[in-house]
Amino acid sequence: MSQPPGPLRPDQQQEIVRQIGAVLTAQVPPGWQQLRVEHRAAGRHVETELLVTGPDGLPRPAQPHPEAVRLLGVLRSGMYQPGLGTWLGAIFVFAPAQPPDVDFVRPDLEPPFRQQPPPIGFQDELRFFPRADEHIPGWLRERAGLTPPVAGGEVRTPRIYDGVDASGKPLVRRRPLVPAEIERVLAYLDAAPVILASRSNGPDAFAPDRTDAVPMNFRTDGAWAWPGAVAYYLREHGVPPDPDLVAHIRARRFTAPSDVPEPAKDLALAAITGEQPQTTV
Repeated sequence: MSQPPGPLRPDQQQEIVRQIGAVLTAQVPPGWQQLRVEHRAAGRHVETELLVTGPDGLPRPAQPHPEAVRLLGVLRSGMYQPGLGTWLGAIFVFAPAQPPDVDFVRPDLEPPFRQQPPPIGFQDELRFFPRADEHIPGWLRERAGLTPPVAGGEVRTPRIYDGVDASGKPLVRRRPLVPAEIERVLAYLDAAPVILASRSNGPDAFAPDRTDAVPMNFRTDGAWAWPGAVAYYLREHGVPPDPDLVAHIRARRFTAPSDVPEPAKDLALAAITGEQPQTTV
């Protein structure tokens, strides 16, 4: 596939959905109550799952007919909109004597792939179905290995804690992390590239007797820049990171980039130091 085919009219889209239902209906035994098809794709990576609810009311997996899979691909290609792309995930539900129910995964949400496509799959997706930069969601940009855009040319920095009390003790007014997320958040914080290293450590604000404990290095993922204190306080004292940073990490599926482009690193350093990033004329 080198370029998307011409767009399908709404009535043509409905006809293809009808054909998909007809192909699937022909392959299942009589008495079925519902057919549920989940289709996910990124470039040449395709996943199609079929659940057949039989007369006993129990859903059972079945292998979808190859023609149904082909028609799903035709529908996806035919629904491409220039600059906007096409859907990567959809669920189709068929029931006897009822119109089909179709639900397309929102473009800002990553489809729940059973097997994660390689980066080339997402790169092919953007090559087969080109999108304007503003219509590439963050998760797709990351999966394809593209440079993350920085809104307004800024990189965010987190609050380490939420102020101090009258005695100077740090205050934490945040919802604690779910225990299962702690190690995943720590792994993200520790995996992002270092942009400012230091051989010395700083004092622990929660344990004043630890005068040489808190790492003074800084890391970035291109959108946020944070000091080593963020991971340290989570690991040593259970202090959750800035809620906005946590939400960002969750949105990235806890997967930090292994590298960040130099311009993004410059912006991150500027956010830390307060200096203007260097520009090349």
